[in-house]
Amino acid sequence: MKKISCVIMDWAGTAVDFGCFAPLNAFLKVFSEEKGIDITYRQAREPMGLLKIDHIKAILNMPEVNEKFRARYGRDWNMEDVNEMYVSFEKHLFASLSNFTTPIPGVLDTIKELRESGIKIGSTTGYTQAMMDVVRPGAAAKGYVVDNLVTPDNLPAGRPAPYMIYKNMIDLAIPSVDNVVKVGDTIADIKEGVNAKVWSIGIITGSNEMGITEEEYNRRTPDELAALKQEVRERMMVAGAHFVLDNITELPACIEKINR
Repeated sequence: MKKISCVIMDWAGTAVDFGCFAPLNAFLKVFSEEKGIDITYRQAREPMGLLKIDHIKAILNMPEVNEKFRARYGRDWNMEDVNEMYVSFEKHLFASLSNFTTPIPGVLDTIKELRESGIKIGSTTGYTQAMMDVVRPGAAAKGYVVDNLVTPDNLPAGRPAPYMIYKNMIDLAIPSVDNVVKVGDTIADIKEGVNAKVWSIGIITGSNEMGITEEEYNRRTPDELAALKQEVRERMMVAGAHFVLDNITELPACIEKINR
């Protein structure tokens, strides 16, 4: 029987940056403040996990946003708009990225536990290598270190395509998709795992899908949290998740279950 020997973690919203706010804030600035196109938090968050230039295109492709763009500019958007918005997005993101590298509660202990059981820790992301050159050392300074990082740079495509997972498997010498668990907090993460034919696990607490800060999380009543978590759970299951966990600390027990 093949046992799990590799966990591939997402970064923002899964391992660091509770609620995945670094990219959210940058997208809102680009669309609402600079382009004069109001978008909701939900619209900004829905494509999260994609390569960031693909994320901008995904927002622009939303019928309501597309309509607002046409109303404001009297034409359809084009790749020139996308490239201009992406440059602006990078500027805003890099200005704040180092402030969003704190590990989510439970992550450090969970990763330590997995390592002690002989599991390798890979990672994939919607960030580029240049963005991860800020995030990775910032997270490492706070105790979060992975064995391998793969960004979408120089691959055929980012999420939801499976290539980043396969590159992790090559780099870490993992012989079979049956040995791999992909862990993430976005719909793109779930689909990345499904498309790679590995075990795909969603994490609710701290996730982009939940979309609240740690302070907001601690202020919500148990009933409010339960309702919000149920919505997230259903979205992740519909996307194809094999398991959806309340929080990262449940991961070792879930892996034992998979092994059995």
